[in-house]
Amino acid sequence: MATVLRSLRSLPLARFVRQAPKAQVQVRAFSLSAIRSAGHGPPQLLGPGAKAGTVPTDEDQATGLERFELLGKLEGVDVFDMNPVEMTRMGTVDEPIAIYSLFPERHVGCTGFPADSHDTIWMTVDNKLKNHRCPECGCVR
Repeated sequence: MATVLRSLRSLPLARFVRQAPKAQVQVRAFSLSAIRSAGHGPPQLLGPGAKAGTVPTDEDQATGLERFELLGKLEGVDVFDMNPVEMTRMGTVDEPIAIYSLFPERHVGCTGFPADSHDTIWMTVDNKLKNHRCPECGCVR
């Protein structure tokens, strides 16, 4: 065993070790790096906070969705569209009542047509079906 190890010691190690490929370094101008990271992100929904010695208002201290809603009210926009759906007609398969949502499903209560003709029936309206029909009055959404 010792003679085998001595004989291997005299051989160059380069025969047994494979050389790793060299990493390629890309050269680019410093100004291009700044342009890549200078993109505009989403608006910051953090308030500025109150000045020292003052009591903060809701606009000063609100963050996240609450601040988004307050800024929308200042602009005169109902950002969550909380108004009831106008039922001026009976929804049919050809002309259903449009229900708008930012999500794939929405819970909708039907009170019938004309309004309040039956108790509220709650339905889950989703994107899987083209139309949804109220089991009580037959109105299509």
